[in-house]
Amino acid sequence: MKTSVSAIWRRLDAPGHDAALLTTNDAGWLLRGVAVFARPAGPASIEYSLEIDRQWRALRGRIRGFLGERLIDWAISREAHGWRLDGAPVAGLGHLLDLDYSFTPATNLPQLRRANITPGQASDLPAAWFDVEAATLTELPQRYERRDETKYWYMAPTVGYEGLLEVSASGFIKSYPGLWRMEE
Repeated sequence: MKTSVSAIWRRLDAPGHDAALLTTNDAGWLLRGVAVFARPAGPASIEYSLEIDRQWRALRGRIRGFLGERLIDWAISREAHGWRLDGAPVAGLGHLLDLDYSFTPATNLPQLRRANITPGQASDLPAAWFDVEAATLTELPQRYERRDETKYWYMAPTVGYEGLLEVSASGFIKSYPGLWRMEE
């Protein structure tokens, strides 16, 4: 049986929105969405997808659209020997199971579903992080400390962010302080 959940967010640090849809498929899950937001160098419109296996591990992703007046189109994949960006191997990321896009809160969902952290527990969940502005794939150290049924203290020290995330019943982030807020 096919199931799906969707979400829409308003960006808090700049004008913008993001909408995502998570659906089941034969291999596991497909997450796809569109983020549209203002940035100093011009508007951005980004269509994204992320294929996820049945254990909530990222398999491959695609990012297309534009940043200002520059067209973008990147393919990312996780293979037996590590990650690839547009077919080129990216060294040092082979141990990472998650793919996190810098421009959307949607890609936190697979990590949290896979980790299944119970209240009072914490988990380090580093991810392969695609920085859309720099067009780079690097390791993003992340720590999630589950406070209760819907709240996680989140830390990503290399990007200087920490905050109390609130998660909706669907598993999508509901509140990402200072960055995103889910619209009802």
